[in-house]
Amino acid sequence: MFAASAAQNTDTFDVRDWALFFGISTIWGSSFLLIAFALEGLTPGMVTFARVGLGAATLWAIRSTRPSARIAREDRPRLLLLSLLWVAIPFTLFPVAQEHINSAVAGLLNGATPIFVAVVSTVLLRTAPRRVQIAGLTLGFVGIVLITIGSAGGESSELRGVLMVLAATLCYGFAINLAGPMQARYGGITTMSSTLGLATLWVAPFGLWNLGDNQWSAGPLAAVVVLGAICTGLAYWIMATLVGRVGSIRASFITYLIPVVSLALGVAIRDDEVSVLALIGAALTIGGALLAGRRSG
Repeated sequence: MFAASAAQNTDTFDVRDWALFFGISTIWGSSFLLIAFALEGLTPGMVTFARVGLGAATLWAIRSTRPSARIAREDRPRLLLLSLLWVAIPFTLFPVAQEHINSAVAGLLNGATPIFVAVVSTVLLRTAPRRVQIAGLTLGFVGIVLITIGSAGGESSELRGVLMVLAATLCYGFAINLAGPMQARYGGITTMSSTLGLATLWVAPFGLWNLGDNQWSAGPLAAVVVLGAICTGLAYWIMATLVGRVGSIRASFITYLIPVVSLALGVAIRDDEVSVLALIGAALTIGGALLAGRRSG
């Protein structure tokens, strides 16, 4: 099910790699703020359903304008698993978690993703990170521990939100390793349009449950449209491309910059409160990000 794939670039990031890297960091960093806005009128289930559905529609519209290969029968189990681990499960967990923690904290916790990616890659694929990447992972791990301690605050509700986000990032750890071989065979647009299309089916019951509880006002609707079309559809295309170019472990280091974006937006726009301990943890994760573009070979 899991298989290693060769990255196109195992050397230092080139201009295109850095453009993809910072682009996806900025887009996904803003997604936590958009989820918070969407939750002001929509249920968590509807936020997930609308986000995934709009993302799928965006990529299928792009895919229809260009030649694309069909997913081979032997790869369909991988595609099914990818749709659950990279989209359906984490996208269901994040809106529910953000009913207990703010957008800044959710983004900070998302920085745990590279740790899970590296652990999964090491255990299942026997592709241990190099020393420079281990240094980055170590900094990131310490940072995430501090963010978690500083964000839980002793409240069971907050702790529940923290654990939900960490469970979502664990899913990402498996998914990003699955995505590499799929992207190499079929390209980012085919892989992610198929993944999001399947995930839309899985999250539909959750989205349609308590449909009458949604308030269809302009602000939440605008937030979920941007969240779906850009932060999901286009963003997953970019991410799948980045995984194919630089490998799963190095691509996952984008989540060391996502907390910076989510923190800045959450504090500046929604006056989110973040503890000093969590800020120290975020600073350590930036140190890990600075090692992301180093040579992996």
